[in-house]
Amino acid sequence: MQAPSFLLLLLLAAPRPEVPWLDWSARVFQRAAEGRRLVLLHLGAGWCHWCHVMEETTYRDPEVVALLAKGYVAVHVDQDTRPDLAAKYGDYGWPATILFDAKGTELAKMRGYLPPPRMAAMLRAFLDDPTPGPSAAPEPAVAAGPDAGLPEALRRELDDRFVAAYDREHGGWGTVHKYLDADSVEYAMRGDAAMARETLDRARSLLDPAWGGLYQYSHGGVWENPHFEKIMATQAAGLRMYAAGHARWGDPSYLDAARGIARYLREFLRSPDGAFYASQDADLVKGEHAEEYFRLDDAERRRLGVPAVDRHLFARENGWAARSLAGAYGATGDGEALADARRAVAWVLEHRALEGGGFRHDEVGEGGPFLADTLAMGEAFLALYRVTAERPWLDRASAALRFLDGRLRGPAAGYLTAAPPAVAFGPFRPEPNLEENVAMARFAAMLARCTGDAAHRTAAERAMRFVAGASATRRGIPSGILLADDDLRREPVHVTVSGRKDDARAAALFRAALRLPVTHLLVEWQDEREGPLPNPASAAPPSEPPAAFVCADGACSPPVRDPKELSRAAGLAAPEAPPR
Repeated sequence: MQAPSFLLLLLLAAPRPEVPWLDWSARVFQRAAEGRRLVLLHLGAGWCHWCHVMEETTYRDPEVVALLAKGYVAVHVDQDTRPDLAAKYGDYGWPATILFDAKGTELAKMRGYLPPPRMAAMLRAFLDDPTPGPSAAPEPAVAAGPDAGLPEALRRELDDRFVAAYDREHGGWGTVHKYLDADSVEYAMRGDAAMARETLDRARSLLDPAWGGLYQYSHGGVWENPHFEKIMATQAAGLRMYAAGHARWGDPSYLDAARGIARYLREFLRSPDGAFYASQDADLVKGEHAEEYFRLDDAERRRLGVPAVDRHLFARENGWAARSLAGAYGATGDGEALADARRAVAWVLEHRALEGGGFRHDEVGEGGPFLADTLAMGEAFLALYRVTAERPWLDRASAALRFLDGRLRGPAAGYLTAAPPAVAFGPFRPEPNLEENVAMARFAAMLARCTGDAAHRTAAERAMRFVAGASATRRGIPSGILLADDDLRREPVHVTVSGRKDDARAAALFRAALRLPVTHLLVEWQDEREGPLPNPASAAPPSEPPAAFVCADGACSPPVRDPKELSRAAGLAAPEAPPR
């Protein structure tokens, strides 16, 4: 074999071309207008394998770099840093590639990895003819529903679609990507429990046997081909559902799964101050598949190195983690999980709080405040109240909702992804997002039941009117929509414990109530020394010895004083049945 020539060595050693990326802001479009250029937005994620591949190949390709330099302003955004952009373009996966003209009109929206030849051809085509292509067809307008709830015919249609989307062969919903969809599992728990159990059983294939934690999804229509990124949304969903599954069925494998996810959070995503980082990368070496690496045990992995952790400390991700950890404590009695939730929330309150009850996303960054951050923290506060009965958490949850209602109301219905910016540009004004309004409706509905505050109920109805309108045209798995509708129209099984909080008998009743095998559940604790419960409708008569009262469907049980009798009383008061 001949030795490489001196010229070839020089070429190999030459620096590779790079794209001069800008951040997302109104200045991008000002610069595009001044230079008569188009705008390319590369929306990726720090944990995303195909984002790394595209950044190392497509955006280092000389022809692509030259075309971008000739006629484009190039913008790179990590979608985790901008919840508003993530909500707007989440259907296009990561990486998502969006082209705009200088006025902000969308020209093309492309999903996933684009190899250099395809990217170059697209860039040339839009320089020649900058008119919107078929991929940039506008989304159908959403007309708010007239009522805070789904019409009966639409609810039946959505329920039929939910059942039809279930994969009878492999479990789970969807046939291409397999992942643990928390809303679908929870909705199935309220109806067809067999679907929920099979999905939880199959999804254990996504658990990392060495480190714990849950991989984001599997491809190929089966559960055994995971992508190895571990993002907080996936960990929070898995922890919450496996803990709920253990409470519902007592399955020890679900308890093991929940503990494994909680252990992973502590060991890999928890900062020294107790807050949680955002995610861990899928790749040990960015852009290289890591399947062989993740087959290794702990010691062998650590010998080779550990995939990078995104050390952003977002309010949203910490709210998600704290909510799930609090729920895991309620379902399993894991005191360490409760302590972890408290520490994360305390850090966010110190470092991310805004005046008036809201939260910013990160330490710095443009945009916001975003709905997702304050909503996630409100959900965490409400979860902490529900498992501790400590009333200051309820006050904080109410403050978060008031902040959202005051700053992020949509013009007709629903809530915006972000507060409107001081300077709007192009069409980029915040708009309501379906998934976020589903979560908003559920949060506000439960908070209204805890507080009796009519304004909270109004907020839930406002969110649900948007959800009802969007549901008529939105495709996909409608489990979150169905849950929000069910939460708004149907009372949870409500247990009120009456007794002093320093009385071991009352504490035993409260702990037993938290672990009831009921999915739609609210447990409260009335200690006469603290005064009446915030919602007068939750009141129970003072009782000595302590007692629990189980209420559902307009009727309440006689006083229950033996924790072992609570489950039977709850089943008699409201046996869980399909909400449909």
